[in-house]
Amino acid sequence: MCKQAGQIFFMTKYIFVTGGVTSSLGKGIIAASLAKLLQARGFKVTIQKFDPYINVDPGTLNPYEHGECFVTEDGAETDLDLGHYERFLNIFTSQANNVTTGRIYQTVINKERAGEFLGKTVQVVPHITDEIKRRMQLIGKTNEYDIVITELGGTVGDIESLPFIEAVRQLQWELPDEDVVVVHLTLIPFLKAAKELKTKPTQHSVKMLSETGVHPDVIVCRTEEPLGNDIKKKIALFCNVKQEAVIEAMDASTIYEVPLLMLREKLDLFCLKKLNIKEFNEPKLDKWKAFLDKLKYPKAKVTIGLIGKYLELQDAYKSILESFIHAGAMNEVKVQVINIHSEFITDDNVGEKLEGLDGLLVAPGFGSRGIEGKIVAVKFAREQGLPFFGICLGMQMAVIEYARNVLGLQNAHSTEMDTNTTNPVINLMEEQKKIKMMGGTMRLGAYPCEIKENTLAHKIYNKVQISERHRHRYEFNNDYLEAFENAGMIASGKNPETSLVEIVELPNHPFFIGVQYHPELKSTVEEPAPLFVHFIAAAKKYNETKSALISSLLQREKE
Repeated sequence: MCKQAGQIFFMTKYIFVTGGVTSSLGKGIIAASLAKLLQARGFKVTIQKFDPYINVDPGTLNPYEHGECFVTEDGAETDLDLGHYERFLNIFTSQANNVTTGRIYQTVINKERAGEFLGKTVQVVPHITDEIKRRMQLIGKTNEYDIVITELGGTVGDIESLPFIEAVRQLQWELPDEDVVVVHLTLIPFLKAAKELKTKPTQHSVKMLSETGVHPDVIVCRTEEPLGNDIKKKIALFCNVKQEAVIEAMDASTIYEVPLLMLREKLDLFCLKKLNIKEFNEPKLDKWKAFLDKLKYPKAKVTIGLIGKYLELQDAYKSILESFIHAGAMNEVKVQVINIHSEFITDDNVGEKLEGLDGLLVAPGFGSRGIEGKIVAVKFAREQGLPFFGICLGMQMAVIEYARNVLGLQNAHSTEMDTNTTNPVINLMEEQKKIKMMGGTMRLGAYPCEIKENTLAHKIYNKVQISERHRHRYEFNNDYLEAFENAGMIASGKNPETSLVEIVELPNHPFFIGVQYHPELKSTVEEPAPLFVHFIAAAKKYNETKSALISSLLQREKE
């Protein structure tokens, strides 16, 4: 604790979240939940993710490998956990919030090539670990945050995670004891045959972590069944922590319940005690609880078809699915998402595939696989008056469909899929044509958009100037813009500097809109993405109209 200008303030504190036993336990959700509780108590908090893979970033990874690639305001292609951080905290993250082994090694090797190590042998310790420690403290040294939470990807015991664990050990040694907390997330499996919870995997995980020189201050236990005091006491005894430091993390019906579960378990209070922070507020979670009430007790249900090509892995569309949850709560409806693989949609079966839907979203993506099925689905939604929402590639599919079936340009296409098309209504951006490297070279991050008044887009945003995040190489070809607008599809949003078309819509349709950007990336619990909110509202209205029509027909039959 220090004094400055008559005021008492804390030096930045650091909380590290590690995982053991198995992957996919939810370190990101625990980190985000803890951050939310500390934020609700009045602290300025941010979270960063350190990933052990050697890719510089996830930008070139297939979604099947790593789930969605989350893009920040400053154009960083990052881990999907940063999406959780933003959705929980309602603050932006940046390039500095996601660091990979690849980025660490790239930085160190560049320094070696520049002669910065004065001829010394470059080693994992101290050079790699020094760079990791520098990155771990980078955000903290800005003095913008009271507490920085760092999630370490991977599982304790993984070879690739060892340098990160070693860096945490060194920071525990270098920083004051009251400035560092280590939270270790483990699994307490329930063996149905024995009808028992087993603590041995957690004991081994803590032992393995301790052997690296890092001892956890808090053990968070994922479990399907309540732990009970006896189990907590056993874990505390064998893992050498206080019993109050053993935190039960029961499976929840939604990730948005986890902060309240952690509040009940006093995870935040224990961390504040360890950090020697004695003055704090009662948590203000009124908005969060109101959101949960609407989420848990919807008044109606709508069914949305998600047309995509990476549907086998739900994390590939994580931000979209979470945006539906936010928008559903705003409209007090449960959003049921039906996955529809675009590869299997044809002119003959599209009616059957999309039967019973209240809205259709065509998701982002790359490559030619499944493209024709998406185009067929867009045509069905346009002709049947089904609420339609296209994002990035989905917007481009709406443009191609309209060009083919309304403008009469039968071979209209995107040069991404057909380089020889004579009607490239979607074309490679000019600045992209000379680029050879794939990683980090797309149009990335936040860009402004100017919206026309008296349009659907203007009604949705209720403003003429907006900013949204992008991740694409191809764009609407403005050579065709006049023909499109004459035929009824208008460009209701453009980039004010480049005239790049950002939004297209059909004024004579109940709800038909496509956007080049990714609105799902900015949707949070407290500020749901307006496009999703209005799309779900349109789907709700469509459902009510359909239900009223069916009821009317049934009544006539009875008469």
